[in-house]
Amino acid sequence: MKTFRVLTVCGTGIATSTVAAEKCKEFLTKRGLSVEVVECKAVEVSGKIPVYNPHVVIATTPINDSALHGVKKFVGLPFLIGVGMDKLADEIADYLKSLE
Repeated sequence: MKTFRVLTVCGTGIATSTVAAEKCKEFLTKRGLSVEVVECKAVEVSGKIPVYNPHVVIATTPINDSALHGVKKFVGLPFLIGVGMDKLADEIADYLKSLE
């Protein structure tokens, strides 16, 4: 089974990216995916992507598209507020499965 790399991003790399990372891992695992999640600050994204090489970025704060180096971004707000988590997880899972 392929393990997908997910980068979760927030303003400080401490609070909301941690919540998003935990929810993302929980919801994607329930959908039969193997995921490895790393958290970072918004200012670290541009440097983190070439090193970690994520399949997707889940952002809880605005991220400039140029910092993403072409990596698909999802807005992670549903993982924080609890509304729309299944829909977001389905969208992420469908995208990741399309990469297999």
